[in-house]
Amino acid sequence: MADITLKKLAELLNLSISTISRSLNDDYQINQTTKDKVIALAKELNYQPNPYAGSLRKKGSKTIAVILPEVANNFFSLAIDGIEEVAQKNGFHVLIYLTHENYLKEVDIANHLMNGRVDGILMSLSSETNNLEHLDKLIEKGIPLVLFDRVSDKINSPHVTTDDFEVSQKATEHLITAGSKKIAFLSLSRYLSIAEKRFKGYSSALKKHDLDLDEKLIVSLTNSLEENYENIKKLIIEEKPDAIFASVESLAMTVYEVVNDLKLKIPNDIKVLSFSNLRIASFLAPSLTSINQPAFEIGRQATSILTRAIKYGKFETPLEKIILKSELQIRNSTV
Repeated sequence: MADITLKKLAELLNLSISTISRSLNDDYQINQTTKDKVIALAKELNYQPNPYAGSLRKKGSKTIAVILPEVANNFFSLAIDGIEEVAQKNGFHVLIYLTHENYLKEVDIANHLMNGRVDGILMSLSSETNNLEHLDKLIEKGIPLVLFDRVSDKINSPHVTTDDFEVSQKATEHLITAGSKKIAFLSLSRYLSIAEKRFKGYSSALKKHDLDLDEKLIVSLTNSLEENYENIKKLIIEEKPDAIFASVESLAMTVYEVVNDLKLKIPNDIKVLSFSNLRIASFLAPSLTSINQPAFEIGRQATSILTRAIKYGKFETPLEKIILKSELQIRNSTV
């Protein structure tokens, strides 16, 4: 029989990899019945842990890897500041890896870090990520992993995010109160939980105010600036929305560009609102109504969870989900 891995045990018992790992490590949060089942099967199949990877992690590199989809987004720049503050206080170096929104690049980076090159990983998923096998492998290797902002509820690791559903609902209601009835929603990803929650907040507000959900006003875009420009231009010309909710700040900048080229006026002809931590949002013409996420605090809290896990050899609460509050900053683009 091929080598028995944590993943194989998880498949045979229909449990998560993290549950298998925690059962074998006698984690107090796993009930005894589950532990007994896992240990019995591991003995029956002669499961052997990976001693090489384990010894590397015990030695420690005093280094944390941060895997990001981009840094042009001001959110991630602020998050890095929070990450570095906590890392430095705890004596860790920080290595930044960029996926450039590319799933295969993300997998390559995860594989590169697989054998103990770092003590732990902080990660925000790419917009293309729809397969989480590379993250399961990291967890199987026992490498502490904390996801932040762009997370997936399908992976068993701590998450630090914001109240995407609630604040998106509030933002959409602001547009409705401001007189909008035909609100378009722009998104970059169909796979990430934050994209789903932001869309659900938007659709919930429409339903609450008896407005129809028009599929023609819901646009999934890509990482190509040229394609996004053309698709947003087509949306505005053909569907004539009276407001646009951009779920990512880069899309709001493209909306401004398209509206200007079409000789339309914000907010008279079309209102614009976006998730954005841009420092220049208040200086745009007109100033952009934005949903500001506590990016620095997200980075700080995610790193605190990770450094504690590295120090004590396990997460205090492995499936911890921290949700921080975002702020709707109303400016001239919607008023």
